[in-house]
Amino acid sequence: MEFEPVIGLEVHVQMSTNTKCFCSCKVEFGAEPNTNVCPVCLGMPGSLPVLNKKALEYAIKASLALNCKVNELSVFARKNYFYPDLPKGYQISQYDKPLATDGYIDIKIDGKTERIRIHRLHMEEDAGKTIHKGKHSYVDLNRAGTPLMEIVSEPDIRSGLGARLYLEKLRNIMRYIGVSNADMEKGQLRCDVNISLRPKGSDKLGTKVEIKNINSFRFVQKAIEYEIERQSKILKKGGKIIQETRLFDEKTGKTFSMRSKEEAHDYRYFPDPDLIPVRITKEYIQKIKNTLPELPDEKAERYIKEYKLTEYDADVLVADKERAKYFEEAISIYSKSPKSIANWIINELLGKLNEKNIAISDSPVKPSHIAELVELIDSGDISTKIAKEVFEEVFKTSKSPKQIVEEKGLKQVSDEGEIRKIIEEILDKHPKEVEKYKAGNKKIMGFFVGQVMKATKGKANPKVVNKILNEILG
Repeated sequence: MEFEPVIGLEVHVQMSTNTKCFCSCKVEFGAEPNTNVCPVCLGMPGSLPVLNKKALEYAIKASLALNCKVNELSVFARKNYFYPDLPKGYQISQYDKPLATDGYIDIKIDGKTERIRIHRLHMEEDAGKTIHKGKHSYVDLNRAGTPLMEIVSEPDIRSGLGARLYLEKLRNIMRYIGVSNADMEKGQLRCDVNISLRPKGSDKLGTKVEIKNINSFRFVQKAIEYEIERQSKILKKGGKIIQETRLFDEKTGKTFSMRSKEEAHDYRYFPDPDLIPVRITKEYIQKIKNTLPELPDEKAERYIKEYKLTEYDADVLVADKERAKYFEEAISIYSKSPKSIANWIINELLGKLNEKNIAISDSPVKPSHIAELVELIDSGDISTKIAKEVFEEVFKTSKSPKQIVEEKGLKQVSDEGEIRKIIEEILDKHPKEVEKYKAGNKKIMGFFVGQVMKATKGKANPKVVNKILNEILG
């Protein structure tokens, strides 16, 4: 029997506010433990939370960018559980009346668009952090109260790759709209995976297993692929899947059991009496909608129509906000060849940056350099071959392409009189090859071009060389 994976993701995204969700304590990564705390986020008796307006604005902005319906009424609830890094003994979250519902993200797999529906987006506060050292455990509450969005997908994902692409797209959207840096290494984006298997063609869901706290997109894909294999083996042998929470071991590439899975009723949700319901007007939602920038899919569509880029090129460029910004800055400087500029960014620059592990925002090759390089090629001042040498030098020195071409004497020779003279000398030295060409051996043309390029140290303009050779040899 063949089985089909059914995968849903619960993603926690930390919002880039200056202060926490329900108090004025600073949100700061890497601060000394327990320095950004106050009676509210420490859960002191009598302290009262007040909702951060900027966090609400960011959550609405994210909801709209994810095509969700923003509810005019949402309610904060208490999610009750005991853990050392949860000072109040409950987490302020949302339950039956979330901020937003019914959204979606479109991803592309093998050229086909797949729609992943979003069940809900709700606001909540983060817990603190437990640090284990030897036989002792310590609690740092700097993170307690940090504003989060929990984004819950429908079980529409069917593979580890699909999950990875969904997460990459989600992170990209958050960065485009400026509500979160969504940096996994800093815990600003955290992902839990819900996965079950069912017989192919069936619409009945299997027993769900949750994999918690996976800290990279690559590991999300690996964890899902392992779990599909593990559950398939059990089911094919006639066994049963246990509903449980598992963890992913990065070293072994395997998941292992952590605990049995809690149900919603285990948390004893009820409306938080210290926070009034959130009522949002249609006008306020529209006002935030008007602030949304051009999103990745819209930008890609524009690049294809306006700049005649391929779908692949457009997707690569918009897959990162800084990358798209770099491209647009380059074409604002030299607008005649957007396709060539895109090619240089994708085929030369990105490979070099990946090799050196440099972000495009820190690239030694600036957008103005790429624009200048393409302009030099278009004007016939340098050949594509020489341009690659110039690019390498720009990457090393950050000098402008024009400066490098002048300093190294790399300017292409396009003077027809000069090139004609060189060609005539070469043809005089190789009469046998000329006879062979005239006898019908057209392949020898490559030999003549090579000789001219050798004589000019690669500086002769290939178009001019071919034109004159054809004129002379007939």
